[in-house]
Amino acid sequence: MFERLKEDIQSVFDRDPAARTSFEVLTTYPGLHAVMAHRMAHALWKRNFKWLGRITSNLARWLTGIEIHPGATIGRRFFIDHGMGVVIGETAVIGDDCTLYHGVTLGGTTWEKGKRHPTLGNDVVVGAGAKVLGPIDIGHGARIGSNAVVVKSVPANATVVGIPGRLVERKSEGDNRHREKLARKMGFDAYGATQDAPDPVANAINCMLDHVHVLETRMSHMCEVLKSMGYTEQDVDLPELSSCEIVSTAEELHKLEDAPGSEEKNSA
Repeated sequence: MFERLKEDIQSVFDRDPAARTSFEVLTTYPGLHAVMAHRMAHALWKRNFKWLGRITSNLARWLTGIEIHPGATIGRRFFIDHGMGVVIGETAVIGDDCTLYHGVTLGGTTWEKGKRHPTLGNDVVVGAGAKVLGPIDIGHGARIGSNAVVVKSVPANATVVGIPGRLVERKSEGDNRHREKLARKMGFDAYGATQDAPDPVANAINCMLDHVHVLETRMSHMCEVLKSMGYTEQDVDLPELSSCEIVSTAEELHKLEDAPGSEEKNSA
């Protein structure tokens, strides 16, 4: 029991940078309280003390705002961040190292008895407000985007976004290697420039990085040719690119797009 509790507290430190001390986590995190109460309610449920299990579950819901049916099966190191409005159904199965954010529903789509709630593999992350419905399987390492509605099984390591949930195609590591290198050079987080999320600003930055990569490659070839012809290259100090400049440029682009008459100019 205490080993599980230590694992649960450590999982909070691993996934929430706001956590400061073990005492603070133990006394102020409703997600941890809900998991602790569920372990007791689930033990009562398995020993056929159904009513006591439901009472424990209802008390935890009243205290934390998180509703977990005592019949749900939850693995180790399960973390609910913030937690308000989370609902986990009776036949839901959650693997190890999973993370749920506030407003998540692991619900059913039928009134018939039997397996009617989703099964989450290990290391699954479900974003805020997402709904995962029905007896479907979410593969290991899958990511469910915020406010997505998922009613079909998701393969391992896949990302699902939108209503209804759709798979987002990921590029291979080799395709993104030069993009991540340029992102680090410019001083912003490469994760923010991923194509896994349908963000127009992120896509614009991706295009900029691809163009810069092509231009740098061409310029390096041109310099090699000029050197072979006897050209002596002079050292020139180039200004460093910063993430602030990129963000301000993206904001200016948004203002231009939202400005009156922009649609007429684009159509023209």
